[in-house]
Amino acid sequence: MKMTGLAIAMAFAAAACSKAETADANAAAAPAQNGEVGTRASDISAISASLPAQSASAPLVPIKVYKDPNCGCCKKWIEHLEQNGFKVEVMDLPDLSAVKTRYGVKQELQACHTGVVGNYTVEGHVPADLIHKMLKEKPSIAGLAVPGMPMGSPGMEGAIKEKYDILTFDRAGRTTVFAQR
Repeated sequence: MKMTGLAIAMAFAAAACSKAETADANAAAAPAQNGEVGTRASDISAISASLPAQSASAPLVPIKVYKDPNCGCCKKWIEHLEQNGFKVEVMDLPDLSAVKTRYGVKQELQACHTGVVGNYTVEGHVPADLIHKMLKEKPSIAGLAVPGMPMGSPGMEGAIKEKYDILTFDRAGRTTVFAQR
């Protein structure tokens, strides 16, 4: 039987998914040190192997996400990040107003969760590829934002897909359009 490159890749991805589930369970049981997410190198390798956008040797990008513990779309956005090369540390808080103030997220930019990656803030349902682009290009901004909760954005998938802007913002509240989806 002759296998195409896509069939081989799909076979590896299917095998990696079961390894990633085991790795996720092991990572959850691993002790955290210095306030960081407890994940062993072997777990990161197993998780990385299942990521289509990252090679198995590429390290996961750490991001801290502040969210309400009961927010379902926040959990789906976190899954989107994890599937696209991020190692997510979740901080469940009942009130995010102090976090948004600390990271300079003005009211008109706010959404249901706030992420911090490197020196940048990520507000709302920002696609993972654009976070990677920001980290690669290193623009002089405070971060990226998708205000509100547009249908069709990562974590808000469904039958309806709205067009939405992904905005840059600075500490003074100035915004520009970084991308449109």
